[in-house]
Amino acid sequence: MRYSIVTETYPPEVNGVAMTVQGLEQGLRARGHEVLLVRPRQATDPDLVPHTLLVRGAALPRYPGLKFGLPATRRLRQRWRQARPDAIYVATEGPLGWSALRAARQLGIPAATGFHTRFDDYMRDYGAPWLQGTALRWMRRFHNRAQATLVPTRELQQFLQGIGFQNVVRLARAVDTELFDPARRDRALRAQWGLHDDAPAAIYVGRIAAEKNLPLAVRAFRALQARRPDARFVWVGDGPVREALQRENPDFIFCGVQRGEALARHFASGDLFLFPSHSETFGNVTLEALASGVPTVAFDYGAAREVLRDGEHGAAIAAGDDAGFVAAAVRIAADDARRARMRAACRTAVAALRPAQVAADFDHILRTLTLPGGAHVATAAR
Repeated sequence: MRYSIVTETYPPEVNGVAMTVQGLEQGLRARGHEVLLVRPRQATDPDLVPHTLLVRGAALPRYPGLKFGLPATRRLRQRWRQARPDAIYVATEGPLGWSALRAARQLGIPAATGFHTRFDDYMRDYGAPWLQGTALRWMRRFHNRAQATLVPTRELQQFLQGIGFQNVVRLARAVDTELFDPARRDRALRAQWGLHDDAPAAIYVGRIAAEKNLPLAVRAFRALQARRPDARFVWVGDGPVREALQRENPDFIFCGVQRGEALARHFASGDLFLFPSHSETFGNVTLEALASGVPTVAFDYGAAREVLRDGEHGAAIAAGDDAGFVAAAVRIAADDARRARMRAACRTAVAALRPAQVAADFDHILRTLTLPGGAHVATAAR
């Protein structure tokens, strides 16, 4: 089969969407398919990138290093006429994504979209809650132009179906358990953080940005630090509020963006993953923390609802219960024996989430779109 994947973010950019898209692309190639990736040109790109169509992009406001793709309907239409894909997958809702859906419709190519980001929740986090309804309507219009909208959880599937999204299909997420492994725990790295062997390291991995609800993570750490003065808080990632957070908390350890094995070592060297976000569509980092054997405190939605068992792998906190989040962080960090039991159990939570199975499911969904009545088949495959 010949597929095309359209995305406005891709590694070496570091975010959940970029990593998920790369995993899907690699999974399709491993299954023997021809895949054309369409994305904005990045500063480090050579003139030609194999199996990739590079388009013009522009900087994303408030997110240095990230771009959105500019409209490219004519160019996509020309390329897809030359080498027609059997189906396309559009991962992002920006101008490039709209262009891809427009070109696909003009050429009669079936399309699936991915619902990766709750832009409606971002409106609230950036001080414009009155725009949440507008954002949802805009996303619904975008995704309903495709034959299927792929989501990572049953919870999100039911929510979108309830507000008028059509043909919503669940595609589970996976995690690389060979990369993210408790065996990568690094005593030398922990020593750099100023930790003795039995001192707990709380860790946060992700965008250091307003939508991540980071003041709650700070509050939770300060509470657990009162019980465990030897604790340290390690931050992995970057973002627009890092400078202020670092200035206000000089004892925090900021490691910047980490990738690959370095990221895996950082994860496995932590003892408690604090993930306070209210606005994740999924939260791949939750799977990475659990695969690394790190007990996790997160709100009970997205990845946490799918795989995290409260009291067994950490704590799944009811939405809005900030006090419960803080209490769970203190309870787990202060109890070395409890944390050790959780650490041993965490990996079992994600053991079955294999990338090869997700690639097979993704391939099946795209194949069904190419059949007569493909949208109906894909919906029935949920």
